[in-house]
Amino acid sequence: MTSDTALDWLKTPLAAANEQMRQAALQHQAQLTKPPGALGRLEGLAVHLAALQHTLQPGAERVQISIFAADHGIAAENISAFPQSVTCEMIRNFAAGGAAINVLARALGAQLEIINLGTVHSTDLLTGVKHYHLGAGTANFMHTAAMSESQLAAALNAGRICAEQARANNMQLLIAGEMGIGNTTSATALACLLLHASPTQLAGAGSGLDSKGITHKISVIEQALALHYSHIHSPLEALRRVGGFEIAALAGAYIRGAQLGLPLLIDGFISTVAALAAEQIFAGSKNWFIYAHQSAEAGHAYVLKVLNAIPLLDLAMRLGEGSGAAVAVNLLRLACALHNEMATFAAARVSTKKQ
Repeated sequence: MTSDTALDWLKTPLAAANEQMRQAALQHQAQLTKPPGALGRLEGLAVHLAALQHTLQPGAERVQISIFAADHGIAAENISAFPQSVTCEMIRNFAAGGAAINVLARALGAQLEIINLGTVHSTDLLTGVKHYHLGAGTANFMHTAAMSESQLAAALNAGRICAEQARANNMQLLIAGEMGIGNTTSATALACLLLHASPTQLAGAGSGLDSKGITHKISVIEQALALHYSHIHSPLEALRRVGGFEIAALAGAYIRGAQLGLPLLIDGFISTVAALAAEQIFAGSKNWFIYAHQSAEAGHAYVLKVLNAIPLLDLAMRLGEGSGAAVAVNLLRLACALHNEMATFAAARVSTKKQ
């Protein structure tokens, strides 16, 4: 069993898509009663899932949604429109079934788990919440590294365990979401380090900052980057320096999912920055990612472009919690239903396109 602080599993090779199944799925699509390409990206989604799932009958019925929550020391710099207490209050809301992701999970029939990695206030008495107790939130990365090496490893391992459980439960798709006041600041700083970008290119309103608040947020990130830039020698170190427990857990889930051959539906800005970190830690991980939507957060389009990612939806969402990814699940289900259930030209006795 891998210990909480061991990262040997990061050396495990990534799974490979089944290219023979991809070609078979493409040939099947060509036989369905429609003009070639008439269903647009829905066709490609079904073919891609067929290759990832190693089956000519792809599906997205069995879905696990795992929400990682944590607090951030950077919240002390007044970079959020909401107080830090909201993190634990929202965990309580998740546990009670009242958040957006609860509603979406019920509507989808998805398995939902809530994971508290480390918050300022205790949620130990809540039922239905898994606790890791990595600390009372991360340290304030304006002054020091956000995480110790052992905290980073434990957070990555929390994500690893999540993906392993999804695979063991025969899930067809994993959505990993997040909650944590201050985490758009952390994600923005991390993206800046990974991409050598300026916070003015990436920083946005988060949970609702006005223009003055965004300007302050940029200033805080700039000061933090000046402290950490010279120490960054790897994407793991960037993640340790300015990341969050939940962002590291997301990255761990994404890498381990890719190792296990589990398709991963990526949510919004914070999840996509975690996906970027996962790809830089283990190149090729992104071959297992499907990007659900483009959020209204300013830096999301920038990071998606770097990843050569075309999201499925653009609904101006910016909630987090895995909510945008959950909304996209029915799109995947419909793509698979069309692929699996449409008649072929031969079966329906419909003439094919003239040669």
